[in-house]
Amino acid sequence: DRLGYKRASIVSDLASGVTVLMIPLLYQTVGLAFWQLLVLVFLGSILDTPGGTARQSLFPDLAERAGIQLERANAAYNATRRVAGLLSPPLGGLLIALFGPSSVLWIDAATFAASAGIVAAAVPSVVHPRRVTATSGLRRYAGEVAEGYRFIRRDGLLLWLMVTFSLSGLLAEPLYAVVLPVYANEVFGNALDLGLIFAALGAGSLVGNLVYALVGPRLPRGGVVIGGFAVRGLAFWVLVSIPPWWVIAAAIFVSAALFEPINPQMMTIMQERVPADMRGRVFGTYVALGAGTFPLGILVYGFLLDGIGLANTLLLFAVVNTALPLAMLAMPALRDM
Repeated sequence: DRLGYKRASIVSDLASGVTVLMIPLLYQTVGLAFWQLLVLVFLGSILDTPGGTARQSLFPDLAERAGIQLERANAAYNATRRVAGLLSPPLGGLLIALFGPSSVLWIDAATFAASAGIVAAAVPSVVHPRRVTATSGLRRYAGEVAEGYRFIRRDGLLLWLMVTFSLSGLLAEPLYAVVLPVYANEVFGNALDLGLIFAALGAGSLVGNLVYALVGPRLPRGGVVIGGFAVRGLAFWVLVSIPPWWVIAAAIFVSAALFEPINPQMMTIMQERVPADMRGRVFGTYVALGAGTFPLGILVYGFLLDGIGLANTLLLFAVVNTALPLAMLAMPALRDM
């Protein structure tokens, strides 16, 4: 909000690219200790996140200049991210096989410079110039950040959406990080089936975005959000019976296709309700609180898998993720959005 979103995006990309660049540079010169790698990865994550927030903050102004409905623009935005997510693992593996991991990190660092260059050249400088005056002092900065929290707290719909997505990060998202890998190891005994399940997840997410781009503006918002959570909760019950991989892949595909429209819908709601000069603080708050519950969920499900076993963890997982959309139905702000 202080720098302006275009400038923040460029600075973030360049700074994050430097942290990636330092990995092969240190490795090929003075040597790279493991603690140094951890520090660079940590700094890269810190520096990369504000750039993503800045680009999301720019997006509604760009969509307005292009004359595109927010729902369709946001669906296209999410679809490109899903395509990148589908292509990047095989592309990365191919590049590593051809050039080696060190050389690929040089390429990776160059992509940050390319991103910064694209934003610098293609995004008009007149789109959302800086509107918050920079002030000195940690206390003043903390007060400005707190404004983002207060804005969400005053807006009942945004507050309940943030609570819901934070709970989703705790209760559902660890499925892909910890539960399914353990499932694949204990039940399938190989990584190929897990890879196919994740491919179904990516394909379903892409289909969901494309369908939403076509019909999203005509759909009831409460139905999109609560219906997506409900279908995902029901799909998770398939896991309880320990079926073969293709049954899980089919369930994950359907779940992702119907859940994914929630993301562009959520972006649209926030863009409509948050003033342009507060997007950085409000969007950043939402991302921070949503991401904060995810590692906690990984830890909790890791303990559960160790303590009560895979079958009981899957049953508990299905129960809590079915309860979440039922609780959402009891919240008028969500049901009637």
